[in-house]
Formats: sequence, C-alpha cells, structure tokens
Amino acid sequence: MAELRPGAAADLPALVAIYNHYVEKTSITFDVEPFTPETRRPWFEQFAARGRYRLIVAEHAGEPIGYACSMRFRAKRAYDPSVETSIYLAPPWTGRGLGRQLYAELFTALAREDVHRAYAGITLPNAPSVALHEKVGFSRVGLMHEVGFKLGRYWDVAWYEKAL
Repeated sequence: MAELRPGAAADLPALVAIYNHYVEKTSITFDVEPFTPETRRPWFEQFAARGRYRLIVAEHAGEPIGYACSMRFRAKRAYDPSVETSIYLAPPWTGRGLGRQLYAELFTALAREDVHRAYAGITLPNAPSVALHEKVGFSRVGLMHEVGFKLGRYWDVAWYEKAL
C-alpha cells in the first residue's frame, strides 16, 4: 500500500499541499492561512533523523500521501521528555489504516529516545481522529472549551496522552 520513511526536504511541497487542504477546508488545524513551501520550511527544519522530533512520511507511487510527526510540546525545558504528535493524510488516503501505520512507525522511532509522553490535541467533533488516537493507545485527559475560532465559529479541543 504505502512505504513509510523519514521525511526529506524534497517532500516539503507535497506535505504543504496535504496540510493546506486542512487549513483551507476544515477546523482540524487552527492555522487559517495556507502555507507555501518557503513559509512552512521552519516547521520542517525542526525534524531530525534521530531524537525526539521526527517526521515519518507515507509514500505511494513515489508521492507523499501523508505524514506523522512529533514536535516540541512546550518551550520550557522541563517539558522536553514530552512531545506533541500530529498526523495528516491526503483525503483519498483516510480511513485505510494508514494513520495507524504511520503512528506505529513514529512510536517505534520514539521508543529509542528520551520521550516519556506524547500528546495530541484534537478539534472536536472529529470522530475519525478520536478513534485513531484511542486505537493507538492515547487516552483523553482534558477538554478546552471554545478555544479556537475558525470558519465562523468556536471549536473545542480535546487533549489526548500516550505513555511511551
């Protein structure tokens, strides 16, 4: 189905296109302006082949079709053993089990690192994302009411946690 591998600089335009779909058409991300590869480059440059901050890309027929990543959770140093995770798939690839595969690869990589907990924020409602996160071992730990405003309304965000 898809090959999983670490992200590469050549992936950036395709990853931006995948992400921009969610920026422009959904509340899943609270970014409200689409990115270009250049404006998204600082996000990409946080990832490394080793360490806590990883980018795993799913590729089909030579084209990126989705990704999962782990990023800094908060800037204060005591938070360093925690990461925030994120996952985005090109719309035709949702609901096929690819999210579970990407997360499995990401968590395997993180198991070799000094990471204690992973966190994920999910804009509600989003039953597919909630189901995915619960299937891979996340538990809901909190709810922030009407924390973001996008597409003409306020949205709640549920926070999920996974021990690593």
